[in-house]
Amino acid sequence: MSSTATETYDAIVVGAGVAGLYQLHQLRNQGLKVKLVDAASDVGGTWYWNRYPGARFDSEGFIYQYLFSEELYKQWSWSERFPAQPEIERWLQYITDKLELRKDIQFDTTVTSAHFNEDTERWLVKTDSGEDIDTQFLISCTGMLSAPLDNQFDGQDSFKGRIFHTARWPRDTIDFTGKRVGVIGIGATGIQVIQTIADKVGHMSVFIRTPQYVNMMKNPKYSDADVQQYKANFKKMQENLPHSFSGFNFDHTNGNWADHTPEKREEVLEEMWQDGSLRLWLASYAEMFFDQEVNDQVSEFVRGKMRERLKDPKLCDMLIPKDYGFGLHRVPLESNYLEVYHRDNVEPVSVKDNPIKRITPEGIELADGTTYECDIIIMATGFDAGSGALTRMNVHGRDNRSLTDQWKEEIRIAYGLAVHGYPNLFTTGAPLAPSAALCNMTTCLQQQTEWISACIEHARAKGAKIVEASRELEDYWVEHHDETANATLVSKTNSWYMGSNVEGKPRRLLSYIGGVGQYRQKCNEVAEQDYKGFIIQ
Repeated sequence: MSSTATETYDAIVVGAGVAGLYQLHQLRNQGLKVKLVDAASDVGGTWYWNRYPGARFDSEGFIYQYLFSEELYKQWSWSERFPAQPEIERWLQYITDKLELRKDIQFDTTVTSAHFNEDTERWLVKTDSGEDIDTQFLISCTGMLSAPLDNQFDGQDSFKGRIFHTARWPRDTIDFTGKRVGVIGIGATGIQVIQTIADKVGHMSVFIRTPQYVNMMKNPKYSDADVQQYKANFKKMQENLPHSFSGFNFDHTNGNWADHTPEKREEVLEEMWQDGSLRLWLASYAEMFFDQEVNDQVSEFVRGKMRERLKDPKLCDMLIPKDYGFGLHRVPLESNYLEVYHRDNVEPVSVKDNPIKRITPEGIELADGTTYECDIIIMATGFDAGSGALTRMNVHGRDNRSLTDQWKEEIRIAYGLAVHGYPNLFTTGAPLAPSAALCNMTTCLQQQTEWISACIEHARAKGAKIVEASRELEDYWVEHHDETANATLVSKTNSWYMGSNVEGKPRRLLSYIGGVGQYRQKCNEVAEQDYKGFIIQ
C-alpha cells in the first residue's frame, strides 16, 4: 500500500443520514477534524435515496427525532402522524442547517476502499473523487438497508422501457398515465408503491413470491393542538424511549398471554390493531416471539382481518401467509393496500412456483414462458441488509484481511460497533445491534453514535492511537446474540432478517433481538468498566 495521502483527518464519517449527521456533530464538538462523505448529492441517507411514491415513516414522526436537544426537537413540527419522504428529507435538511454541518460534508463521493496501515496505525480511505484520505478513525454510518439488490434478473439491460430499484428512484417525475407497470416484490416498500400508484397506472402486474402479513396504518393530519401536545411530552420521551424494548413510545405492558382469558386476548389484539401503528407487533404480547401456540393464534387474528378485506379466496391464498407467523418477518403498515387487488387494472401474479426467468426487451418472462409486457418495471426487491453497505466498501484491516471475505464466511462483530482485526473502525446500524424493524432507528442510532463518541473521547484522553475489539469480546457478543436470537421463533424463519434473501449469505439474525433497553445497558457496562474487552493503546 504505497498511496500518499492528499488529506489528513482525525475522523472520517461515511453516510449523511440520521446516524452520520449526529456522529459528525458529536465528534466536531470534541474538537476533532472531521469530514463526512456521502455518495448522494444532499443529506438524508435512506430518506434521500428512497423517494418512491408512498415512501413514509412507519414510526410516528414525534419519536423519529433526535432527543439530545429540546430546542432542536421543538422547533420542528410534523404535519401528520406518519410523515412522507419529502417532509422527512426537509427535516434532515433542517437538522443539518441548524447544526451548521454542511461545511464538513462532501457529497457525490463514494468510498472505494479503506485500508488500515499497520505502520502508521491509521486508515487510508480512497474515494471515487481520486482522494487518498489519511484518518485515525473511520466510522461507517451507511445504514442497515442501503445496499439494494438491483441486479437480480438476466436481461435487465435489454429492457426497452424504464427499470429501476425503489431505492434508486429517479429524481424526475414519472408519468404513469396509461402505462403498463410491473412491480416485483410486495415487502414493505412494494406495498407502499403499489397502494400509491394503483389509481394512476394504465395496468399494473404485481409479481408476488412471499405473502406478507400487514397492519393497517391510521395517519391523521396534525392540528396545532396535536403538535403542542406531543412536544409537551419531550422529557417523557427522552427518559423512556431509550429503555423500551423497541425504542418506540410503547412497550409490552398488557400482561401475560397465559393470564388472560380468550376474550381478554381478543380485546387486547383488537385494541392494538385499531391503533393503526406497529403497536400490535411490538407492544401486544411478547410471547408471540417465543411461543408457537401464541404466535399461531395472533397470526390467525391477523389473517382474519386480511380475509375480511380481500374476500376473494384466490386473493387470500396468494396474499395471506401460511408458512410463517405474524411478527417473525418485517411487518408492513399499509393504507388500503389489500383493496388495490379488487381494481380492474391490477393483476396479481404468483411467482412462488413459477418464478421470473428473465427480463426481456418487452417485459417480464416467467419460467413457463408467460410474458407480461411492461412500459415500466419497478424492482421492490429489497437489500443486502445489515452487512451489504460495508462489504461493498472494500475494507481491509490488519494483515490485509478483507471484511468482505470474512463476512462471506460468517458475520461477526462486537455489539454491532466494532470488528476484531479492524482497529479504529466503528459501525452504526450494523449487524448484531438493534436496527431496522426491531428498533425505532433514531432511538438506536443516537445511542450507538453517542457510545462511539464517548469511546473515542476516552481513547484520545489516554493518548491512545488505536481502539480495537478483542477476539474474546467479539466471541462473547456473537455467542450472546445467537443465544438470544435462537430462543425466538424469528431465527427459525427465512427472511432478510436472517440473510435468507441473498444467495450464499451466512445465516444469522442480523438484528439484536434482546431489546433496545437491554442492549443499551450492556453497552454501558462495557464503557463503565473502562471499555473492558477493547484494546486501547
